[in-house]
Amino acid sequence: MPQMAPLNWLALYISTALLYILFNSLSYFESKYYPINSQTSNSKIMYNWKW
Repeated sequence: MPQMAPLNWLALYISTALLYILFNSLSYFESKYYPINSQTSNSKIMYNWKW
């Protein structure tokens, strides 16, 4: 029935959008952040610029 075609497109759009949001949120929250502990952050780095 051609009258029901817009409902199928709407359902397809909603399911695709939900899948996209789900994939992006899982990808964002699944990543872990490991801070880098560097010893050079405490010491002062001197640059000798000669222009």
